[in-house]
Amino acid sequence: MGNDRKPASRQVRIDHRQVRVLAHPLRTRLLGALRVKGPATATALAELLGTNTGATSYHLRQLAEVGLVVEDPDLGTGRQRFWRAAHDVTNWENTDFDDDPDARAAIEWIEGDQVRNFVEHAERWFTVRHEWSPAWREAFGMGDIFMTIPSARLAALKAEVEQLLERYRDEADPGELGAEQVQVYFAALPMLADLRLTRPPSQEER
Repeated sequence: MGNDRKPASRQVRIDHRQVRVLAHPLRTRLLGALRVKGPATATALAELLGTNTGATSYHLRQLAEVGLVVEDPDLGTGRQRFWRAAHDVTNWENTDFDDDPDARAAIEWIEGDQVRNFVEHAERWFTVRHEWSPAWREAFGMGDIFMTIPSARLAALKAEVEQLLERYRDEADPGELGAEQVQVYFAALPMLADLRLTRPPSQEER
């Protein structure tokens, strides 16, 4: 009897060097394109992202130097080089780079870029959603919920949601009838008070 289990997701907890390299608009797009579309040449990526082959080649090499992308020798022919993402998921914690101001600035740029991409993504969806079926329009959507919990409980909630998303992704069948690629965003932020973010006092400050 064959083994139908899918291989475990490849995840990377990015280090100080990797985060500095990744904090670049074209590099984040290149890595994302390789994860979504699969292995590709610099030429194909340039066409997909609306840039030139020289730029994509250079930035792919920068990503390769820190192990975020790798060459796929099984696909290359002659001088043609295919690249693929080395991992499926990039992970980090907000406190990972507290001791490195440059890396902290880099991760803050990456997080800001994610927010900008989400806004653009949502706005583009709003303009075309009428073209989708009622079933998909009901399945897509956004929402929020307010709660009052300590940081440890919020961390546990985040871990549980991430495990649920991971399970659904591992069980996904791209060949299933009616399946579409979707992107799920998850965020947990402090409540706004008086239109500004306020930090609660620590135990030492009380």
